[in-house]
Amino acid sequence: MKILSDKKLKEIKIYKPSMFKDFRGEIWTKWENKYFKNINFNLCKFTSSKKNVLRGFHGDKKSWKLVTCIKGEVLNVLVDYRKNSKTYLKHTFYYLNDKNKKSILIPPMFLNSWLCLSKDCIYSYDYSFKGSYNDVKEQISVKWNDPKINFKWPIKKPILSFRDRQTSQY
Repeated sequence: MKILSDKKLKEIKIYKPSMFKDFRGEIWTKWENKYFKNINFNLCKFTSSKKNVLRGFHGDKKSWKLVTCIKGEVLNVLVDYRKNSKTYLKHTFYYLNDKNKKSILIPPMFLNSWLCLSKDCIYSYDYSFKGSYNDVKEQISVKWNDPKINFKWPIKKPILSFRDRQTSQY
């Protein structure tokens, strides 16, 4: 496995697995304990989406997230939401898909958003947190086209949930 740090937001880590491929298909490892010394994953969620569904910007104060697109392709955008950080509201982005099999480790207080670019996609979240899971009511939500973040999405009218159409929280 190859592990890289994002060039703009150093706390973001990108995991590129080694893969084995033959006539039957392929196998790769998404995560292994030795690469996550202080992180214990305790919840895994999957979402399925169709083309042009945009999810996020969401995050919370305590959860580490390891995200991967296991089917299809997504444009994944991450934002530093730590108010005392010199990179506050700065963003970075990655294309995650079932071919590159990259995973991104997202620390607490970073927002995560993604757009399904393929006909459909399946996106995986592995969570690590202490205590109980921070569900929707305890999460941070920032509008998908918030001018303070100023990310230029490659779509004008994405398919959004009610929550993702709402006003940003600051």
